[in-house]
Amino acid sequence: MAALIVLFASWLVFRGLGALGIAALARFHDSARFALATMFVFTGFAHFTKTKYELARMVPSVFPYPMGMVYFTGICEWLGAIGLLVMNTREAAAMALIVMLVALFPANIRAVREGLTVGGRPATQLWLRAPMQIFFIGLLWWSGVK
Repeated sequence: MAALIVLFASWLVFRGLGALGIAALARFHDSARFALATMFVFTGFAHFTKTKYELARMVPSVFPYPMGMVYFTGICEWLGAIGLLVMNTREAAAMALIVMLVALFPANIRAVREGLTVGGRPATQLWLRAPMQIFFIGLLWWSGVK
C-alpha cells in the first residue's frame, strides 16, 4: 500500500512541476513515468533493509537462495527505475518491469496464503493486490511503451 501512496504523491509533485514549466514533466504520461521510477526506487530499498527477511520468506522454495533473489529483484527494481528515465531504454525498462511484476505475483499470493508480513504488517490481500498490480502494469505500458 505504501508503494501506491508513493506513486500517487510523487505523480502529483511531478505533474505540478510540469505545470510550472518543466518540459520533461509536462505530459501526464511523462510525469507518470517519473513517479513509477520513484516508486520502484522506494520499493527497491525494502530489499536491503530489515524487511528483506520478510521478503525472503515470500520466495518460493524452488529457488535455492531466497535472500539472493531478494537482492537481485531489488537491484532489478532500481535498474528498471533508471531505465524508465532514459529515452533509449524507456521501453525495454517498462517491459522488463512488467515481466517482473507478473513473475513476482506468485510470491504475493504465497504471502497472503501463509499469513506472512511485509514491513511488519500483514501482506496486502489479493482482492487489493491484484488490481494494484494490474494498475502498475497498465501505467508502465501507458507511460513507457510506445
